[in-house]
Amino acid sequence: MATTHVVALFLPNTLKFPQGMKGKAPTRAPSPRSATPASAAPTSAAPASTAPPSAAPASPPQADSPQADRTSRVEERMSPPIKLLRSASATSLFGLEAVAAETKETTLNTSASSQQLCVDPSTADYSKRHVAKFSDPRSLVQSDAEASPWGAAQPFNQPRSKAGPLPSSSVLDFTKVNDQLKKQKPRPAEKHATPPTPRDSRGGSGERTTESPSWIVEPALRGNGGLTNAMRAVTQAGLMEVSWIGTLGFPTDALKSSTREQVDDHFLNEYNSAVVYCTDKDLHGHYHGYCKTILWPILHYHIPDHPKNKAYCDHSYEFYYNVNRAFADKVIESYRRGDTIWVHDYHLLLVPGMVREKLPNAQIGFFLHTAFPSSEVVRCLPTRRTLLEGMLGANLVAFQTLEYAQHFLQACSRLLNLETTEEGVQFPDRFINVTSQAIGVNPPALHEARQDAEVEKWIDIMKDTYGNKKLIVARDKLDSVHGIEQKLLGYENFLSNYPAWVEKTILIQVATSADQETDLLRKVTRIISRINDKHADLWHRPVIFLKQDINFAQCLALLSAGDCLMITPVRDGMSLSAADYAICQDGSLGGKKHGTLILSEFSGSSEVLHGHISVNPWDNNMMGAAINQALEMSDAEKQQRWSHLHASVLRHTGLHWAEELNHLLGKAYDEQSQRSSIAVPRLSATLLCEKYLQTSRRVFFIDYEGTLAPHKTSSGISLVQPQRIIDVLHELMADPKNTVYVMSGRSVEELSVIFRTAPGLGLIAENGCFMRKAGKKAAEWRPLIDVNHANRWKKEVKQVLQYFLERSEGSFLEERQCSVRFHYAKVEDQVAAVRVAGDFAEQINSGCKPFGIHAIPLPGAVLIEPSDANKATAAARIFDSITKKQSTAGGYASPPQFLLVAGDDREDEVAFRWANNLGKQGIVKQVSTISVGSRGTEAQAALVQGSTGLLGVLEKLGKVSRGEPVSESFGGAGGRSLVPS
Repeated sequence: MATTHVVALFLPNTLKFPQGMKGKAPTRAPSPRSATPASAAPTSAAPASTAPPSAAPASPPQADSPQADRTSRVEERMSPPIKLLRSASATSLFGLEAVAAETKETTLNTSASSQQLCVDPSTADYSKRHVAKFSDPRSLVQSDAEASPWGAAQPFNQPRSKAGPLPSSSVLDFTKVNDQLKKQKPRPAEKHATPPTPRDSRGGSGERTTESPSWIVEPALRGNGGLTNAMRAVTQAGLMEVSWIGTLGFPTDALKSSTREQVDDHFLNEYNSAVVYCTDKDLHGHYHGYCKTILWPILHYHIPDHPKNKAYCDHSYEFYYNVNRAFADKVIESYRRGDTIWVHDYHLLLVPGMVREKLPNAQIGFFLHTAFPSSEVVRCLPTRRTLLEGMLGANLVAFQTLEYAQHFLQACSRLLNLETTEEGVQFPDRFINVTSQAIGVNPPALHEARQDAEVEKWIDIMKDTYGNKKLIVARDKLDSVHGIEQKLLGYENFLSNYPAWVEKTILIQVATSADQETDLLRKVTRIISRINDKHADLWHRPVIFLKQDINFAQCLALLSAGDCLMITPVRDGMSLSAADYAICQDGSLGGKKHGTLILSEFSGSSEVLHGHISVNPWDNNMMGAAINQALEMSDAEKQQRWSHLHASVLRHTGLHWAEELNHLLGKAYDEQSQRSSIAVPRLSATLLCEKYLQTSRRVFFIDYEGTLAPHKTSSGISLVQPQRIIDVLHELMADPKNTVYVMSGRSVEELSVIFRTAPGLGLIAENGCFMRKAGKKAAEWRPLIDVNHANRWKKEVKQVLQYFLERSEGSFLEERQCSVRFHYAKVEDQVAAVRVAGDFAEQINSGCKPFGIHAIPLPGAVLIEPSDANKATAAARIFDSITKKQSTAGGYASPPQFLLVAGDDREDEVAFRWANNLGKQGIVKQVSTISVGSRGTEAQAALVQGSTGLLGVLEKLGKVSRGEPVSESFGGAGGRSLVPS
């Protein structure tokens, strides 16, 4: 079975380096792959030396020895600097409650049951925060496990980063920071698993090196929990062999090469994971600099305008590039023929393009888990072109919703000046499919996790604590995207407008950590203070705000006990908490039943899930009314809404998401491979002549520019004499069994002049808008579209185009009967001209769909033509008229037995597809589609000799009609002779 490489910034598992072992090495977590059962004696963790696992550990150093002093300093350096412990009181959530909302440090209170959340980073088992089974690194994890605990910098005693500080927020320091960065010599990104061994000496100014005597594999605190759960469901179902590629999620410069080798071997053998090592400087600048400060806000419609963001943008892209290069190198190293590569999320936008450069025939997919903004926002990125082109290195680019996919297509059309369709993006040499498929949860695993006794315990605690009060629950990251501020303002509006609910409802808001959000925290605490000051009393507090995360069991209990879940992001890719809530609200554990979901219309989940109450988080009145509607809703309506919600969750599971994406990628890859110039065989003139001889009724559709006649040189000289083209066409038309049509994008007047000496030749003008019937010397041109309608839309388009003409000196308009061309090749400032052309094409494609037209970017021009008329539609109408033509006996003639379609560019592909389908359906006995030149195509054969080669082939067919022998070779000498029977 071929391997599917899942490429994500963080691996699902990481390492824990225990402290205070006193000479006794702890064991690794048991692995399902291991032959040793969990109850057996523990296996030895990876030793620091080359000694066998059974070797006795070294004795601990004496307390007064230099070695002990150095060990103490290292442990002190690795220990978290802050310990956050909460005090106790009488009223509680899980025995805990937030009280000092106006202080920076939220104080929590325990109930009489003495339940307490321990958030001491030095003692807490942080895997319990978001893992269903604490000791199983392959267990179900929370969907949004990326958030780190508040104040816990090193929960697994991992090495500290050696990266320097991020840029100053002062605009006066920009030049100074950039000058310093230019002087620094960046460390090269690791391209292999075994980097050079760092220095062991620990002088006063030397780097310290962390070498722990052992390590333990733990579920990673950072990472995409939804992706992890989905791929583990796929693995458990046996649908594909999954391999992970990513970082360990912590600084690794301090790890010795021996430790890296042990980690690589263990992760590869036990977890089928390849570890990517980046320098601390690169990883820190990549994640905290470019990803979180530049990309994340822009992807969620927040344009960074703080001076610090400008400083990050000036230099942090270099770190972003280095990390993407390290990932690409690891993917290339791990790839084997037939493997599938899936790259995930905004951290690795450049990886598909980098891998494509080295592996041009690889099957690559890219999925963006976040939102994708409109092109107007994307254009604010200085590196927009590089990022988009990196994504287009994939065969399939997928998004959470159709809206985000459409935004991506618009950005490619407007910013890259590429032709786009509803299916994807047309590159000059290949097609990239674009689709949408929402990720989901793993319902069976979630049901299993809910059976934990701890979940039921917390549900009972909440029942005892809050009694019959209505609980509005929420768990969000505290940042400007997830809408905690908007939610609180909506809740404040609800309490003011519906005072009867003041003492009956409680909003429980769990806020997970986010970097650099002190201003937002200050705003949120002011709103909470205002609400509680106005509506609280000795026995009731309307808002409980926890500035800390809760563990997985408590999260499931919270979702089970809530009457209403509020998810109000101002932009979001997909909120899997909504799906978790639907699963938890089945009432099976004694919690609440059929609770209501209030969901922001700006969340991707709103397009996938049904049965929720949709709100605009910026409308406080709407939010307040929605809360009231949810609380006053009848049981019958709640059950009906929940049934719709639950059904949509079961339809869009993580397993279905992974299966469907893999199917779509495989289909896209197969179609693109068939169009590849490498996969298209060369045309065999002999085989074509044999097909020609076997048939008695034949139809030809041959493109003119670039096919019959080559494109003119830069000096305007044609390399083929026009008279030769006419002579070849006359030879074909001389056979009464042949019907010949020439297709072109030229106007009716131009084609009439070019082929004035071939009156019996059939012609198709303006890419299928007009036709002249073949066989009649006095045939007239017939429109195949509504000319009056074309005149109407041309009038509107020219008014729009005038705006762009005035801003591009040297551009001009070319108008034909059914099309308009905007030429900008002679504009002096080509960078501005390409941008203007992209804007114009995007405006036409997005605003003129009711007219039935579309804009197609061409080299140096933009073509606007009808979207429902092309060479294929014209050829189909002509073919049908030939097939259904009444015979003298009153019946219908049989369809032609031979069909040849020849072309050289994108506009001919639709004709190739139409002809190939006729052959597959058996309507036409012999179908030959020929692409002139070397390019990716849907044609059956390629003719690399160009127009001269095609004319030579047509001449052979004419000789066959006249009964003359022809040779197999294009030169006319040698080969097998063909003579008509």
